[in-house]
Amino acid sequence: MIAWLSVHASSLLSAAVLLCTLTSTGCARRAPTASTAAPRAVLLLAEAPALETAQRTERRDDVEVDTRDFERTPRVVARGETAPLSLDGARARLYGDAEGTRGWSVDNFVLFEVVDEQGRVTARFASGFSDGVLVGSEQVDLVGQQSFTFGPGELDVTTLLPESGRFRLRATALDYQGVGRTDALYLRLEPRALRTSEDD
Repeated sequence: MIAWLSVHASSLLSAAVLLCTLTSTGCARRAPTASTAAPRAVLLLAEAPALETAQRTERRDDVEVDTRDFERTPRVVARGETAPLSLDGARARLYGDAEGTRGWSVDNFVLFEVVDEQGRVTARFASGFSDGVLVGSEQVDLVGQQSFTFGPGELDVTTLLPESGRFRLRATALDYQGVGRTDALYLRLEPRALRTSEDD
């Protein structure tokens, strides 16, 4: 009887150790998580049809285009601004539709301005076909190739936006020669690839 109890206790101890080991191993892994539950699309600019430059009356007087052949002060084709948002670890790309399937085009370029919670512009960049762009004495960086047309998600602006905290993104389509127009333009915040603890 004593021998049987000893063997039985030993078996129970072994089972407990095995269960503990399996549980610990299972706890060491965490379920894959994404930075956001689903992609979020925010409209930056509504579509604006082609119109001759001279027919547009609103100018962006604080912006100067480095050109000798055309107007140096660009005219406003369209403007828009997001509500406060945050990246939350997502990747930010530009598309011509909310679903992320279309590219977009603009004539001449879009000026993007990052606005903080106090209403201050903290960063600027531009995309499109343009000579040098200045705001005051600040040279604005052109993101992507110098082109009128961009493929879906071709322009990734993640590193140009605040990594943490809330901000708004202001977009202004500008034209300085010939005919100005823009497609609808969306900022799409996309979850990064799923990760587990083994990826860290």
